[in-house]
Amino acid sequence: MEFDGINRRRFLAGAAAAGATVPLTAMSSAPAAAVPAPAGTGKFAFPTESALRVLVTGDAGTGTRAQWAVADAIRDLHRREPLSMALGLGDNIYELGPNGDQDVQFASKFEDPNHGLDFPWVMALGNHDNSAIFPGDGGWLLRGDDEVDYHHRSRRWWMPSRYYSVRVPEQNPVVEFFVLDLNPLAAYLPPVLAPYWAPDGQFMNEQRAWLDAAIASSTAKWKVACAHHPYLNNGSHGDAGAYDGIPLEPMNGVHAKRFFEEHVVGRCQFILSGHDHSLQILEPTIESKGTRQIVSGAAAKNNHGKAGPQVGRRNLFQNFTDVGFMVMDLAADAVTVRVYTVDIATAKATQAFERRLG
Repeated sequence: MEFDGINRRRFLAGAAAAGATVPLTAMSSAPAAAVPAPAGTGKFAFPTESALRVLVTGDAGTGTRAQWAVADAIRDLHRREPLSMALGLGDNIYELGPNGDQDVQFASKFEDPNHGLDFPWVMALGNHDNSAIFPGDGGWLLRGDDEVDYHHRSRRWWMPSRYYSVRVPEQNPVVEFFVLDLNPLAAYLPPVLAPYWAPDGQFMNEQRAWLDAAIASSTAKWKVACAHHPYLNNGSHGDAGAYDGIPLEPMNGVHAKRFFEEHVVGRCQFILSGHDHSLQILEPTIESKGTRQIVSGAAAKNNHGKAGPQVGRRNLFQNFTDVGFMVMDLAADAVTVRVYTVDIATAKATQAFERRLG
């Protein structure tokens, strides 16, 4: 059953307001500070160097020609300029998420397209990874636990918990990535019958306390929050607090906005997000307290040129037409970001942007 994206979400908003949802059982994995896997696990180890080249990609898991074209372009770059690791910013398994940790979609939508990209992929959960009834409704949060379980089956896939951190290198880290799960704060079909997942429920309160402590104790030069949903966004999904023009919470992301403002901005230098199928490097705002929002959600889909109401917000780069990916080069004294767009027909990448941002 297909709907126009925004109309479908407004339909879900009405359904949620009427109490139409799916009851959930409260479950989650405990958060973890991710460290290089012990010898013998077979997982690719995190880099030990103090200069890193990190692939930033999101919304990839379609298994379509577009995903393969972007992955082919990344492989070509990796042959010339080896990548240290990758960040996958959610919507890893379109359209409805996996059915168990042995689902063949993990092969067709992650392992096969990314063959040869043999390094750790630090993965976040997206709304499509937690679908209940409609693609991307975010209403069956237990489905995301299948992706956590897949951590134990893949050499590449790194998701030891629904939220966690990764310090690279582990000793004297240059960067710490704080991987967040904000899906309970922005589900189009909120789990209203499961208080555990409520915006002020146990799962989110524990995540808030964990993140505050993790950021406060981090010794990394660069602190980077990784979340599927953006805080600021010039694309068609819009900003947190105004997602898709929906007037009802939590679908409008007002709780996500509060989370970012109370626990992330001013504490991390960067927020990396997907969700919007675009490539954006936004300038910090007064509200973001110096934290820069980057959106890289075009690894298999694009916005077909459609921007959002904040399209005029100050930015260094934005593209709503092409598929593509980003690369962050991190060292103790600098962060440089490159943006690549990819021609689907030829799988050729074009560097569209490069700038030192820190």
